[in-house]
Amino acid sequence: MLVVSDEVRDAVAAGRPVVALESTIIAHGLPRPRNLRVALELEQTVRDEGAVPATIAVLDGRPHVGLHKAQLERVAHEDGIRKLSQRDLPLAVATGASGATTVSATALLAARAGVRVFATGGLGGVHREWTQTQDESADLRLLARTRITVVCAGVKSILDVPATLQRLETLGVAVAGYGTERFPGFYLADSGEPVDWTLRTPEEVARVMRAQDGLEGGDSALIVANPVPEEEQLDPALHARVLESGLRACAEEGVSGQAVTPFLLDYLVRHTDGASLEANLAAVRGNVRLAGRIAAAWAAV
Repeated sequence: MLVVSDEVRDAVAAGRPVVALESTIIAHGLPRPRNLRVALELEQTVRDEGAVPATIAVLDGRPHVGLHKAQLERVAHEDGIRKLSQRDLPLAVATGASGATTVSATALLAARAGVRVFATGGLGGVHREWTQTQDESADLRLLARTRITVVCAGVKSILDVPATLQRLETLGVAVAGYGTERFPGFYLADSGEPVDWTLRTPEEVARVMRAQDGLEGGDSALIVANPVPEEEQLDPALHARVLESGLRACAEEGVSGQAVTPFLLDYLVRHTDGASLEANLAAVRGNVRLAGRIAAAWAAV
């Protein structure tokens, strides 16, 4: 059922570095035609670090780990590409649907293909006003039972960051800042929350991964929280002002459930004149670059 490209399969079998990439940013995160340019750029960034890119998507009901250019073009340009979380995968497979994979679906399929390192932008997490909505991303539970190293810029800043960190702790998911003692906030280099552990080199990350395997303490992820460079982050004052306005707009328009995140992300893009999108891309580029280096260090281990 899982279609693994020849390049990815051969690299995994030979113990060469591979980096998984999600496809939601291609289909739903960027306007056309920029989305395809960014997809190709991110794959090239992985290659520049000596690793093989494994972009993941579902096409006509078949999960693919590793896409060739024509498939990337399809994800970027085809209308009707769905957004698939881990829970949606059986439905997409059974109905022959095509979709771009979120963090949870990408992590699951990457792990099934033997890919250990995954780069993304920001994780999902616990939503604001959780006590009323009980709204929590599927990313968290999936990462609690999947052995994969996720390089990200923290969790999306529109979420309840302290509650998300507490939830990750409860679920037994290891979290470390990369070169920082502060947990990054997606668009922001610092969410305002500390991290308990700091890792400073790809080799150190790879040693933690090896220790995970050696201890056999259950299949859970390692989150490597890599901050966007301060000079490329969204202005914190602008972020706070626009987010507060966006939350009010959510309440006034009755936006709830799964619609909240895309509404707020789009609101931030429109009301920061695209600055939030550029900060997002800066974070993703840095995460992909670091993931390539971690994958190379892991292959060496």
